[in-house]
Amino acid sequence: MAADASGTAPASAASASLSASDAPAALVLGSTSPGRASVLKAAGIAFSQQGSHMDEDAVVAAAAAEAQARLTPAAQAQLLAEAKAADVAQTLRSNPTGSRLVLGCDSVFEFEGVAYGKPHTPQAARERWLSQRGREGVLHSGHCLIDLQTGKKATECVSSTVRFASVTDEELEAYIATGEPLPCAGAFTVDGRAAALIDGIEGDFHAVVGLSPAALRRMLNQLGLPLTLVWPR
Repeated sequence: MAADASGTAPASAASASLSASDAPAALVLGSTSPGRASVLKAAGIAFSQQGSHMDEDAVVAAAAAEAQARLTPAAQAQLLAEAKAADVAQTLRSNPTGSRLVLGCDSVFEFEGVAYGKPHTPQAARERWLSQRGREGVLHSGHCLIDLQTGKKATECVSSTVRFASVTDEELEAYIATGEPLPCAGAFTVDGRAAALIDGIEGDFHAVVGLSPAALRRMLNQLGLPLTLVWPR
């Protein structure tokens, strides 16, 4: 449509000419994790990010008390993924953004039947690596996708085996000194410096990073939605 005499297109034309990128992404990632964001970007998925503010320890403790038993590592990862998705979904219902889906994720590392989250301190990271080097564990990545329009949700926990190299004491101390393992479940991140310290993965590499695009597609299918819904518009 041509501009009017002032050289400015009418308001209706301006609205119609908004590019697809101006529309809100259909998917909100309920996490501020750079790793999870990088997986979605690499997979060509459009999204925005919004972190949750739920108390993870309180959620796990309440669930364990209700079940009168300790949660398995996989159950814990899935529980927290669903809690995070629900928390962000509630916020978006109060303050709508135009997005339709919320994806919550959580990762828990299992070693010798024990669940491990983030070590937070160099000493804790050192103790874990001294135990797990030359051995293997399982990284559980819980996923929960909520459709804000219908309230329905789909879930999936993806478990992958991680084989650690027999790193030397010098390599271990150098790795810990970078600070990379402190905020990571299992005290490692396969998409960072620890990639050189891991001999192999059996399962979904992306899920070990923290989010599985394949699981996202399957959850969309469960909700009767196409994968193209989360592609750039």
